[in-house]
Amino acid sequence: MRKVALLFAAFWTLSASAAQPKDTLDGRYFRLFAPVTFYHNVANKSLSIQPDSAGQDPVADAIDEALLHIYLNRPDLVNTTESELQQTGNIRKDVDQPIKNQVKLVEKVESPVIDTPDDVPTTILVQKPDFWTKKGDGYLQFMQNYVSGNWYKGGESNYSMVGSLTLEANYDNRNKWKWDNKLEMKLGFLRSRTDSIHKFKSNEDLIRLTSKVGLQAAKNWYYTLQVLAYSQFTQGLKSNDRNVYSDFMSPFNLNFGLGMDYKLATKDKKWSGTVNLSPLAINYRYVDRLDLATSYGLKEGRHSLVDFGSQLTADVTWKINDVITWKSRLYAFTSYKRTEIEWENTFALRVSKYISANLFFFPRFDDTGTKDDDLGYLQFKEYSSIGFSYGF
Repeated sequence: MRKVALLFAAFWTLSASAAQPKDTLDGRYFRLFAPVTFYHNVANKSLSIQPDSAGQDPVADAIDEALLHIYLNRPDLVNTTESELQQTGNIRKDVDQPIKNQVKLVEKVESPVIDTPDDVPTTILVQKPDFWTKKGDGYLQFMQNYVSGNWYKGGESNYSMVGSLTLEANYDNRNKWKWDNKLEMKLGFLRSRTDSIHKFKSNEDLIRLTSKVGLQAAKNWYYTLQVLAYSQFTQGLKSNDRNVYSDFMSPFNLNFGLGMDYKLATKDKKWSGTVNLSPLAINYRYVDRLDLATSYGLKEGRHSLVDFGSQLTADVTWKINDVITWKSRLYAFTSYKRTEIEWENTFALRVSKYISANLFFFPRFDDTGTKDDDLGYLQFKEYSSIGFSYGF
């Protein structure tokens, strides 16, 4: 009924507008209702002597009256007739009949029966996020070794073997706090035929712990307190020489640095690492063997030395390609009276999953040691090796 009423109102408006003069009609009526079709039953109903259907349908009578009004007053709006419409094709009379789909039940499948336990546990297990990341790598390799004659820990050029193990445990709560811990251990031995005093000597000896606690200041910058401690496992010797040049806790260095730490990480992940700048640094050096005190900048008869100064530490890894990786560590400390600089460079060539080759180059400057006639306070250490490696 609502649709019929709307249709009646539309034709009523059209009939009212049709009564207006042609030049004053609103153009929108022409756009909405033109063209108009001439229907025979409208004229037949008006001219019929016997009103057979008049008054039976008020809506239809009103529509016919509106159309007749247009036919008489605005014949220019009529551009087609009912006969012309019938020539284009009859209107299907079966569209009002409902179309029923023929559904045939082939096989009835019963719903699966799911057995549910009577007692469903209601305890919810909530796991705390793990903010720790742990990793490590190690290798056991054979190498050709070169050590300058004034190397501060002793040793000599020769063929030897070395083992290394690096462990890392890093904490990141993703809410500005980070705590990075790295333990490095290296130990290598060589046997020289020219040495009639020592059967074995160490050519690589290191225990080093680096720990940094950082509070994020910007995107890649952290306020950082860094603790650096390092010593060695065993004695440092030279061929055909009974003197001991270094030993466990001789020396032992403990360094505290307060400053800023920059996290380096490129989008392609080829460069990674950290750079630490500590304007305020304290270096504590302990030498257990008194006969070695003066060799490490201590006064004779003293076991320890405390220096205040500044330091720079950088650990950078460059993945040149899928096979070659360069790892570099730079350490520099100055008390404005003495200077110590170490630059470790390792080029790792991965032959296979478990086989790799290393080229290690280590220049070092320390003006607390004995000055060499040729190199001064500059020292060098280099070796190349190949062997087994494993990362986890």
